[in-house]
Amino acid sequence: MLLQILFFLIDTLASFFAGLMLLRFLMQLRRLSFAHPLGQFIVKLTNWAVLPLRRVVPGVGGYDWASLLPAWIILAAVQGLQLGLVLGGDVLRWLPAAALFGVLELIHLTVVVFLALVLVQAILSWVNPYSPLARPVAELTQPILAPLQRIIPTISGIDLSPLAALLIGQVLLMLLTGVRAGLLPVLL
Repeated sequence: MLLQILFFLIDTLASFFAGLMLLRFLMQLRRLSFAHPLGQFIVKLTNWAVLPLRRVVPGVGGYDWASLLPAWIILAAVQGLQLGLVLGGDVLRWLPAAALFGVLELIHLTVVVFLALVLVQAILSWVNPYSPLARPVAELTQPILAPLQRIIPTISGIDLSPLAALLIGQVLLMLLTGVRAGLLPVLL
């Protein structure tokens, strides 16, 4: 039980920081300002990893790889640690599997972040549409919701695209879980 608690705490902290770095990457990808409170929060909590990496990892093609790379490294390290502790053996033995599972976890985290953003946007639209968070959250969810809004009509002034996005996101999470479960025996 102590090992489960330790895994939970490590995974929670890793997911939190990887999620912040992923948000930083997405905000830069969408060319959002970091001047609002959410942007300042993200910058202050991720600069420790992103700024040193920017000296080594250049931004290529408009993508800030120095923000995305630490997210993957954190998630892959947690996967390697869990594989090493649960299955035993040298941690280097699990490095290829940890790297692949780190990619899957990054995709999983991306879906979870988008689901959370869609949920926050839906709540803000009802509770406080003029919140300082409303604009950046709407900008981040726009690439997902805009195609759905073209397909799903508004009914009585209610936009059902967030509901569709949440359903699609849940299906994607189920598929990712299945892919991971299928890869585990192959890699071990």
